Amino acid sequence: MTRFIREGATALAQAGSTASLNGNGNGRGHRAGLFSEVTVSVVIPTLNEERNLPHVLPRIPEWVHEVVLVDGRSHDATVEVARAIMPGIRVVKEKRPGKGRALQAGFLAATGDIIVTLDADGSTNPAEIPAFVGCLLAGADFAKGSRFMQGGGTDDMGLVRRSGNWALRGVVRVAFGGRYSDLCYGYNAFWRHVLPIIEGDANGFEIETLMNVRCLAAGIRVVEVPSHEASRVHGLSNLRTWSDGCRVLRTIIKERRLLRRYRRSGTLRVVVDAPDAEGRVVVRG
Repeated sequence: MTRFIREGATALAQAGSTASLNGNGNGRGHRAGLFSEVTVSVVIPTLNEERNLPHVLPRIPEWVHEVVLVDGRSHDATVEVARAIMPGIRVVKEKRPGKGRALQAGFLAATGDIIVTLDADGSTNPAEIPAFVGCLLAGADFAKGSRFMQGGGTDDMGLVRRSGNWALRGVVRVAFGGRYSDLCYGYNAFWRHVLPIIEGDANGFEIETLMNVRCLAAGIRVVEVPSHEASRVHGLSNLRTWSDGCRVLRTIIKERRLLRRYRRSGTLRVVVDAPDAEGRVVVRG
């Protein structure tokens, strides 16, 4: 099983929040007073989103260090529109299809201390970024958006998808523990030292589920942040309810089997050291 050991962790700032906690509290936060020294990268996967980007990019806070747009072979002017709105945007071309592959490519390209994932269709509100970052600064390792806790909501989920999310969430509770109120939502933020945990082979929309269950298995400190999901501004979603739901279920089963195997064999051990005085994190396998 993946194991994380804290060595000389920095004292955590305690901040009031409506967020709920999951995991074992092995967090490794930075003092909130160090916010000015923390860099934030926003990663946005795109596929033919030229009409939606004008509703997203201008709303990203100015203090965000960088915006990484990962384009998955768009046939429209997605990249050109992005550069016109935000000349300093970093563009990564991902030839392989799938949201999971796009996000993983964006994670590798991002340089910030904190990485935030944002959807390009206008459904996730960039104005909520400070809430996610604030939870990390207060001591969390991973902040995940929730549409189903007080203060959250969704305009873009029918009965079938809502029921599927509920059922899959129940499976995760049985297999991994925790009390997640949401499972398949694309709004997340985490410290860079979490990347070795969430690296995986999830190619499509199951990527968020993989990230969430990996964090539970690792026992790091996860905070849920109330978030409101708006309807997609233009176009149709690439999500396919039944096929992507099956992919999510297969991911849960696969990760549970891996966790059981690691527990039995003890072959996987990862140590993530606390940030040193200069904010550097050492990962040893």
